[in-house]
Amino acid sequence: MSNEKLSRATYLSRNVGEFPADLRLLDTLFVKVDDLRYGTNPHQTAAFYRPVGRASVIGSMEVLKTGKSGLSQTNLEDISYALNIIKFFERPACACMKHVNPSGAAVAGQGDSLLDVYVKARDCDPRAAFGSVVACNARVDTATAREIMTTFVECVVAPDFDPDAVAIFNDPESKLNRHIRVLRCGNPAALPRFVGDPLEGYRTVKVLADGSLVLADPLLTHVRGIDQILPAEAESKALGRVVSTVEATPEQKQDLLVAWYMNISVRSNGVILVKNGGSLAVGTGEQDRVGAVEQAIWKYRNKYKGSETIEGAAMASDGFFPFPDGVEVAAEAGVRAIIAPSGSLKDAEVLARANELGVAMCHAPERVFSHH
Repeated sequence: MSNEKLSRATYLSRNVGEFPADLRLLDTLFVKVDDLRYGTNPHQTAAFYRPVGRASVIGSMEVLKTGKSGLSQTNLEDISYALNIIKFFERPACACMKHVNPSGAAVAGQGDSLLDVYVKARDCDPRAAFGSVVACNARVDTATAREIMTTFVECVVAPDFDPDAVAIFNDPESKLNRHIRVLRCGNPAALPRFVGDPLEGYRTVKVLADGSLVLADPLLTHVRGIDQILPAEAESKALGRVVSTVEATPEQKQDLLVAWYMNISVRSNGVILVKNGGSLAVGTGEQDRVGAVEQAIWKYRNKYKGSETIEGAAMASDGFFPFPDGVEVAAEAGVRAIIAPSGSLKDAEVLARANELGVAMCHAPERVFSHH
């Protein structure tokens, strides 16, 4: 027997009954929904709990189709982060999540169907989207279901599905996606989004290596709309007061807002490029800011399969630019509008360089690092 088979057999023998039926945390009672097929890896056991006494967008999901051995912890984490992106949008939106990072996300523009939105999200990085979790904030129709079934997808989650769409996901002739998991969730917009939203029951728990806990408020934003996408300004002794002299177009402002909301669920250091409501590339998990920009540009040039050019695109950065180099790399590639928090000692220098390069610069009111 191989080591992998042995560890899997060991896991199966240990899984049942290892986790309690309920537990209490932060004065909230949680009840076990199910034992999971594994945790992050097949040799790790895991169980899924939901809070008692309130509706749960994820915890109360209805399984319309179960795949082989049910859900894993990784599936649930990808579902959570995908819903954390699409919760911001009233228009149809979709996120493809892979290893708790979006491989792509999109929101509908004028005349876009959910099918169009899904294709834009997938084709941001179709190679990474292979085996992803797909989340939609709108009713999944038959056309979208057929397209999802053309490539390998682990799970699809949405607030509702057409009956014929469910039948497509259950197609016994499908060899590629015969184990796809289909789940009906609650309304993603019910999740907290903005600073000031009620936090009761939503604090995050991080378990450290020695079992110690860090409790924290969820990552929310002050940015509620494009009226808060404002020109940047900064001051230094050398340059005095510097303001952004390049005005973002209305379309770029909308894309800056979309990019900002998407970037909240990108592992830091992270940047995201967006045009016409769809991500062009995601730079994620870099230890330096310019490296995240360089990664995103490389991904666009080598992996993006959509029809949009990068010229005129918008970019969001989850942290400030310590030097002008990140703006320079983005501008050389064709990015013409950027949103990022202030806070660098060189904010004025960065902004002056953005003006020289013809890039509209906007300062967000907070940093949105995500160290998940």
